[in-house]
Amino acid sequence: MHYLYLVIAIVGEVAGTSALKATEGFSKPLPTVFSLACYALAFFMLSLSLERFPIGVLYAVWSGLGIVLIAGYGWVVMGERLDLPALIGLGMIIGGVLTIHLFSESATH
Repeated sequence: MHYLYLVIAIVGEVAGTSALKATEGFSKPLPTVFSLACYALAFFMLSLSLERFPIGVLYAVWSGLGIVLIAGYGWVVMGERLDLPALIGLGMIIGGVLTIHLFSESATH
């Protein structure tokens, strides 16, 4: 169940960050409320995940996958450019997350 909490936390953070541009500096009420609600959900779910995972590992996975997904969103939806060094860096983040989960005993209590 804690992995589901983590997935929801990541999705909430990505959705909230994706909506930030539409808030226009928090001057647009609907996107602002959506963005803040997504962040609240993300942090709540992240706090539930802390019952199972150490905070350092949890934050690394949450933020790392969030970075990769936001970069993908910017590339696919917003038409932002990702050059080869950016793609390599994102691949390294994914590799780091996989290394933690597949090989590290620190990934769980």
